[in-house]
Amino acid sequence: MARLIAVEHRLGSVDEIPLGEGRAYAVGDDMIAIFRLRDGSLRAVSAVCPHAGGPLADGLVDMTVVVCPLHQNTFELATGCSTTGQSPLTVYPVRADADGSLVVGLPSA
Repeated sequence: MARLIAVEHRLGSVDEIPLGEGRAYAVGDDMIAIFRLRDGSLRAVSAVCPHAGGPLADGLVDMTVVVCPLHQNTFELATGCSTTGQSPLTVYPVRADADGSLVVGLPSA
């Protein structure tokens, strides 16, 4: 069985995302929403709502969930699981490196 190894991608500065908001980034063929929570921690999930393609980076976010701005579907940031019956989101590892750059990991075959 092939083992998946995360390939890291450097994005913009973490300071480009205000506390309590999200931004969408194109990473390879994926669109990823990265959220900078009010405590400064980061979360990354699929940027497109599986229900109707809503832009999740524009949704309301708190410390645990994001709410899609189109139809109020809610997803847990830690697991990607929907609390409103939709398909789950993909969750990506994300961190800020020593110089404040966002680093997100994508699986590789």
